[in-house]
Amino acid sequence: MKLVSFRYEGHTRIGSIADGQIIDLNLAYRSLLESQGVIRAEQIAEAYIPARMVEFLQGGEHSLQLAKQAVEYVQQNGSALKYKVVHQAADVKIEAPVQTPGKMICVGHNYREHILEMGRGFPPVPVVFAKFSNTIIGPQDDIPFFPISEQLDYEAEFAFVIGKRARDVPQDQALDYVAGYTIVNDVTYRDLQRRTLQWLQGKTVEGTAPMGPWLVTGDELADPTGLEVVLTVNGEERQCSNTSNLVFSVAYLVEFLSNLMTLEPGDVILTGTPGGVGVARDPQVFLKDGDIVRIEIDRIGALENKVSKVEGGQ
Repeated sequence: MKLVSFRYEGHTRIGSIADGQIIDLNLAYRSLLESQGVIRAEQIAEAYIPARMVEFLQGGEHSLQLAKQAVEYVQQNGSALKYKVVHQAADVKIEAPVQTPGKMICVGHNYREHILEMGRGFPPVPVVFAKFSNTIIGPQDDIPFFPISEQLDYEAEFAFVIGKRARDVPQDQALDYVAGYTIVNDVTYRDLQRRTLQWLQGKTVEGTAPMGPWLVTGDELADPTGLEVVLTVNGEERQCSNTSNLVFSVAYLVEFLSNLMTLEPGDVILTGTPGGVGVARDPQVFLKDGDIVRIEIDRIGALENKVSKVEGGQ
């Protein structure tokens, strides 16, 4: 299943998307319950399939299975529904699939070719840093380019989202704790990143984490290895690699991170970027106003955003 967050009539809700149509999962389940004569269907639907992604993921496998039942019901009874359950994707605004993660954990130096181009040695343990939810924008939003730097860079990232509470999880069970996978562009202000030993300043400016276009659930994408990752700027290929080139796999990262901290449903983990970032090129090349940045990952889809210069401060 592909899960989306979408905005309709001023409210952001979650749905499943297929063939250009979005099914509102909360209203779909409410409709199913009402067809069964269930009392307090609205409240029960909100409890098991809330209209917000993080809360939905907190319901785990049970909520996902109920969502699938609701989708099947809508597909069989769509014409008889009294709610606006089905939307054309073109008629709504697609948002980032996860908008309020409790944690947003990034892994640096995790593709072999990127480590080499940055002149670093292979790390013995994952290099971990953070972004925050203020950085998240959706697949239909522009990347804001604030006048605080001229070194705006791109980083294609294969990301995964935690689906149930994880603490001290072994690798052989790790993928059971992953709700699904998405794409993130870890946009970075390079000179801000490098003015201290800690990278946080260049990573946490507003709008520096375009995410989407949806979350592909783990039952649909059972194996996160062997996926091609390609980033282009204005159609020119800048990054190209494969998730098989990760130094630390998704399963390893779940084990490693859950040994450090408790991972919660909705937490987003960015697995690192391939070689080809602008700062490592000769000559260096950075993003500019009007650039179109597109990231494609096998079996996920494409995330495309335009860079838009912001006049004045943040």
